[in-house]
Amino acid sequence: MSHTARPAASPPARRHGRQGLLLFVLSGNMLLDAIEVSVVLMALPTVGSRLGLSPWGVQWLMSGFALGFAAMLLGGPRIAARVGRRPVYLGAMLVFGLASVAGGLVSGPAALVAVRVVKGCCAALTAPAGLAIINDTFPEGPERRRAVSVYSLFGAAGFTAGLLLAGLLVESSWRWTFLFPAPVALLLLVCGLYVLPSGPTDGPAPRTPRLALLRDRALLRSALGAASLNGTYQSLLVLMTFQAQQRLGWTPWQTALALLPACVPLALTVPFAGRLVARYGTGRLIILGALFPFLGYVFYLAKPEGSPYALGMLPALLLVEAGFCCAFMALNIQATASVRATDRGTAVSLYQTGVQLGAGVLLPLVALPLTYADGYRPALLIVTAAGALGLAVAVTGRGTRPGRTGDARH
Repeated sequence: MSHTARPAASPPARRHGRQGLLLFVLSGNMLLDAIEVSVVLMALPTVGSRLGLSPWGVQWLMSGFALGFAAMLLGGPRIAARVGRRPVYLGAMLVFGLASVAGGLVSGPAALVAVRVVKGCCAALTAPAGLAIINDTFPEGPERRRAVSVYSLFGAAGFTAGLLLAGLLVESSWRWTFLFPAPVALLLLVCGLYVLPSGPTDGPAPRTPRLALLRDRALLRSALGAASLNGTYQSLLVLMTFQAQQRLGWTPWQTALALLPACVPLALTVPFAGRLVARYGTGRLIILGALFPFLGYVFYLAKPEGSPYALGMLPALLLVEAGFCCAFMALNIQATASVRATDRGTAVSLYQTGVQLGAGVLLPLVALPLTYADGYRPALLIVTAAGALGLAVAVTGRGTRPGRTGDARH
């Protein structure tokens, strides 16, 4: 009986298969980073109750992650350039997995916050590197655009996945919200050992981000606008989570379902964000991206406490998410629109640092009245004021030309 030999896969087929696995690893890690935020959000009231922490004390589990992310963003690209992108990426994934195990085992509040800071630092090393690897691996054109779309879609979908996952995990034990990323990170690490490209990165080592770049008005306004949008968004969700679970008696699963309107629309619209910017421009979308959330905060502030979900919380969440759908891509594009090519990497680091600092700074401020004031309105006033500042930045930037950072000497 004769057997026909199975032909070996052609080099192009092997290359595309390897690229597909690479995109799976990079996008999976982006998904995991996004999940980290929402999965802990849903567990905050439970963790606070188990460990005897106030809202101000337990919120450091979220703001600590954001501050760790922001702190490492500025030096991460330079570390990757010196050590190598592959070892830094794999090392960060390994530490992320180990920190996940530690987070599920330790009981002290300080240790839990430290774990979150470490995980934020790891995310800051992998997220920008993932996009850089995509740009180096996938040819410019349709292939790269598809890869970036998948990468962005996974990041946007991660928040939704984290809410749903947390709703299930917290019902069992709050420790699972810290432990579950460990096996996922291990799987991605093993796959990454096989597909992540080795060798030195292309081009010169990136320069350390300098604050002089913030003289570019477009970059500065984008960073401030994104800081307001992200900070107020996360703060509102923390406020609503405590309100739902502690005042309304909702379970974590019910709370997760209630907050879905705050994240699902962005995941659905990310693939079309580029077309939206091409049609309407960044300026209009950024103003709408600040206006809609501000209207949502004012609306929620005006509603009597205890209003039905469909008449209070839901409209506010939809307005805030409408702002994200408008401004998510527009802010990213405007941040580097007038920065010369050699400074774009540092400009992106500064912009993303602003995004994380918005949450890292505003969350503790909002949690103070949640802890010591009566009701949620004092905390919501802080959120609304921050949203008003973001709207003012967006409106005053309308019609002004971006600063000519590309022509300046730094």
